[in-house]
Amino acid sequence: MKIAIGCDHGGYTLKLEVVNHLKERGFEVEDMGCDSEQSCDYPIYAKKVTDIVISKKADLGILICGTGIGMSMAANKTEGIRAALCHDTFSAEATKEHNNANVLCMGARVIGPGLALKIVDTFIDTPFSNDERHIRRISMF
Repeated sequence: MKIAIGCDHGGYTLKLEVVNHLKERGFEVEDMGCDSEQSCDYPIYAKKVTDIVISKKADLGILICGTGIGMSMAANKTEGIRAALCHDTFSAEATKEHNNANVLCMGARVIGPGLALKIVDTFIDTPFSNDERHIRRISMF
């Protein structure tokens, strides 16, 4: 599985930890930037990640900024993206199972690295239920 990841300056340090964790788990990681803690514009990196997910060059995306809010708003502007802001494992599980989310957004200033890695694992490891009611609901947006 290939996972595209991006961040802004607020999510840079957490992104590095997530990238290392994903590689340790054996995933192929496409790091779309940013590459420092220097101030930058999060929509640029949200677009890079969503483009690679939509093109099917990556299976899933992960976006990290200070709160996760800006990234989730920017990501959901791309048609076909179902980006979910998750700060707990229950939400990460539910959004994959019910919404078939394809991009995980997190806030580095909201959660610590230990919880973030558990959220990432839950998001990746949870399958979509394929229940008719969830497929019907997803097709409505």
